[in-house]
Amino acid sequence: MSEPTAADRTSTPAVSLGPVAIVLGATSATIAWMPQPPMATLLSAVIVGVLAVALGAVGIRHARQGTGRLWTAVTGTTLGAAGLVIAISGMWALRA
Repeated sequence: MSEPTAADRTSTPAVSLGPVAIVLGATSATIAWMPQPPMATLLSAVIVGVLAVALGAVGIRHARQGTGRLWTAVTGTTLGAAGLVIAISGMWALRA
């Protein structure tokens, strides 16, 4: 009865955190780098960026424990943070 519930450590849901963070981070960065995006679009870039950073951070934690790949989680976190910073600065510029 000491067998793990998952058949393999690479078949857990934690493996998909990095790739999901990459997709969300790339989406956030792409939306934020659009020329003169409307405020609603910038708000969606902020939301998607926050999700990318959060899922990427959890992916980094799991990758350090041996589940998943570290480079995908770090890349997704970085893209999400870049999109988040650019979107917030764009919102700040529209406010002025």
